[in-house]
Amino acid sequence: MPVLNSVRYLAIWALITMTSLTLPPRAAAENVDVWIGTSRAQPSRGIYHCTLDTSNGQLSEVQLAAEIAGPGFLAMHPDGHHLYAVGNVGETPSVAAYKIQKRDGNSVLVFDNSLEIGDGGAAHVAVDQAGGTLLTAQYGGGSIAAFALKKDGSLDRRTTLIQHEGGSGVVPGRQDAPHAHWVGFSPDNRFAFCPDLGLDKVMIYSHDAGKATIAPAGAGVVPPGGGPRHMKFHTNGKWIFVLNELALSVTVFDYDAASGAMTPKQTIDAVPKEELEKELFKSASEIRVHPSGRFVYSANRGHDTITAFRVNQDTGELSVIERENVRGATPRNFNLDPSGQWLLAAGQDSHTLASFRIDQETGELTYNRSVRHAPSPICVLFQHE
Repeated sequence: MPVLNSVRYLAIWALITMTSLTLPPRAAAENVDVWIGTSRAQPSRGIYHCTLDTSNGQLSEVQLAAEIAGPGFLAMHPDGHHLYAVGNVGETPSVAAYKIQKRDGNSVLVFDNSLEIGDGGAAHVAVDQAGGTLLTAQYGGGSIAAFALKKDGSLDRRTTLIQHEGGSGVVPGRQDAPHAHWVGFSPDNRFAFCPDLGLDKVMIYSHDAGKATIAPAGAGVVPPGGGPRHMKFHTNGKWIFVLNELALSVTVFDYDAASGAMTPKQTIDAVPKEELEKELFKSASEIRVHPSGRFVYSANRGHDTITAFRVNQDTGELSVIERENVRGATPRNFNLDPSGQWLLAAGQDSHTLASFRIDQETGELTYNRSVRHAPSPICVLFQHE
């Protein structure tokens, strides 16, 4: 009997060992910091924070991180230790800098300094890859501003303010004047871009990283009445995806890294026109590229969905995979976590932040049944190191 028991034990141990070697590894649990920019609408009081458990997509309770009026959009310094927001400091439209610190295991924001923008409030903010230039886009003023950052991450000075001119006039009331809506940089940091909803153009700028300045360098053109709002580069740096707010469509561009030129090659609807006819309000809001480069996602306000697109890896052209309900109202913004496993959708009018699993093979979204109260969220920013 003892011998038989020993043999049986060894057999079971061998089976367990072989099974453990053949099972796929479990994803390591990690709580990623999520920073939330908000509108001025009640009950918002400023910048909020929660965490995402990347092993299961669950969100922690959303907490106030810093009081500031209308910190709509946020940006992260490449060092991962400084955060920037555009909002009102006192009564002055400004860009504000915060230090991200750890206290008792929690991430907190500590106000550093702020600078007046000089042309009204900004709709968007971005920091270059070198951490020396910050850009803001002023929707109401129709301008783009550049600021120099100090080595410690604080704001130094405004170096450039460029006023856009004109308006396509295709959509009355929305395109009678310039409306700068987004800012960002090329992968090599040599160029900056600003989609202008009023002009039906993406304004292109050369970027002097040493001086933290920009200068006009051309434009990319979307279909008339498109109303370009946001844009993103593909992971290969060869294609640009521009989200057209007014037409709820995406225009795909070939990108010339040598000159910064953008050449349009495809425009595809995010939502069929017939599905939008009954909506009292319809407007595209955000676009994101999956870290794998295989999928693109855009958000549709009014229709309250996120459209998933498949990317043709040879041409960059898009095809629709599905449209997923955001389980909230008015998805002003959403973002993908750095691992590409999860999508968080911000419902501005439902005051919600909802989690969705991303199928890594198909790109499809599945609601994770994790939703948190978040006051008037309009920007979702993930922490990175």
